[in-house]
Amino acid sequence: MSATLLEHEPALRLSAFLGLLGLLALWEAARPRRARTLPRWLRWGNTLALVALDTLLLRLLVPVLAVGLAAWAEAEGRGLFNVLGAPAWVAVIASLLLLDLLIYTQHRVFHAVPVLWRLHRVHHADTDLDVVTALRFHPVEILLSMGIKLAAVAALGAPPVAVLVFEVTLNACALFNHANLRLPAPVDRVIRWVLVTPDMHRVHHSIHREETDSNFGFSLSWWDRLLGTYTPQPAAGHDAMILGQTRFRAPRDQWLDRLLLQPWRGPDAPAGRPVTPASAAASRR
Repeated sequence: MSATLLEHEPALRLSAFLGLLGLLALWEAARPRRARTLPRWLRWGNTLALVALDTLLLRLLVPVLAVGLAAWAEAEGRGLFNVLGAPAWVAVIASLLLLDLLIYTQHRVFHAVPVLWRLHRVHHADTDLDVVTALRFHPVEILLSMGIKLAAVAALGAPPVAVLVFEVTLNACALFNHANLRLPAPVDRVIRWVLVTPDMHRVHHSIHREETDSNFGFSLSWWDRLLGTYTPQPAAGHDAMILGQTRFRAPRDQWLDRLLLQPWRGPDAPAGRPVTPASAAASRR
């Protein structure tokens, strides 16, 4: 089973990723939730260049990825579930829930610790929000996140099938909840009882820090509800809310070189005159 997963994992993950990316890109183009503030070519071109760099660094610097490590731990009997001899179905379900809780917790930590926030801020400084925002992370954050994930997979002894399902689900949910989609309100209400919806996650990308520091979940919406970080809607409404950060709002800030250097370009802008739609538009000129 593990050997088969290892053999087909890259094709499975890539097929699922590209298929959903294309579907959501077409969907949000046909029925967008919000109008774009910057040209798609500028944001997409530089974000995809960042993704290529992230992928290259992972391949060069990380000798094994999560499914491969899970297969090794299973073969060697390492990790909590393997040592305990837990039934496969228990190990799979528990691994999926615990890994998703880990992502939620990691996300909160990256907001709370200033040096980690500067890295994560690259993701939040996007002044639009669409499916490619889900891929926009600084390479150092990507490497740190992979290290945390690998440590968790090894410690748990998570089954390879659980890790594969988790990876595919996490990527799919991130693409979905960052997409610029307009779901009917009744549909959104039903889905967000289990999964994070685009409207729920968009609050997290608000320019207002109290909204940014909420709705941390990437897949399951339960953690925000259970742990007191759930904000149902943005105060200004989805059409009028301002996305991004008070700094880094100029089109030039969306270029690859600026994204890579952004963590070293100083702290967030100090509190002062509030950003309004007019001043946000002026800053992009």
